[in-house]
Amino acid sequence: MSNILNVKWTIIPTNAPQPWMTCSGCGGPRPFKCSDKPRLNANGRRLDAWLIYKCTGCDKTWNRTLFERRNVRDIDPATLEALQSNDPNWIRGHAFDIGALGRFAKRIDACADCLIDKSEACDIEGWNILQIDLSAPFTTSLRLDRMLANELGLSRSRLQALHEAKALRIEACRKQALRRPAQNGSRITLDLPDEADRRSIGERATGSSTTE
Repeated sequence: MSNILNVKWTIIPTNAPQPWMTCSGCGGPRPFKCSDKPRLNANGRRLDAWLIYKCTGCDKTWNRTLFERRNVRDIDPATLEALQSNDPNWIRGHAFDIGALGRFAKRIDACADCLIDKSEACDIEGWNILQIDLSAPFTTSLRLDRMLANELGLSRSRLQALHEAKALRIEACRKQALRRPAQNGSRITLDLPDEADRRSIGERATGSSTTE
């Protein structure tokens, strides 16, 4: 019988990355927040599309170019439909595209405030190893140790001690992974056979009260 409690966490940032732009209203660089509203403009058979951002200091707007003077025949129908219907998933995909944002701004602040969606992949009794698979579809600045501490109810010093004792292992991550932002595709394994609070850790990991 397996002794591994396997869970999947999906990290969902609450706010999109904020590019720093020069604001004419504030008179200097300020972070701009995505309004989640696109703008589509037609000039004959050619279309322009923007994503509207607002200065966090004074609400001045900045129109981030998505495309310009594009012939309507060359635009994917799904893209056109998403723009016309203000599709939230399509907008979110562009708002979180830091690579594309980097063409407009040198500084971009990623969000550290996230929701953690938890799903239990394997419901077993008598487990003593907790395995967490991370999915992070969007860029976030949330540190791994901070996330684990908040979600498992453990102090960061205890997490560090477990890591140093090799009772906490992180796959698919760079050195000093605990102090870096949580990465998509990472697997965190905690060996907890002798931990008195193993049950409560498991309950918090799965978001349930019946892990054992």
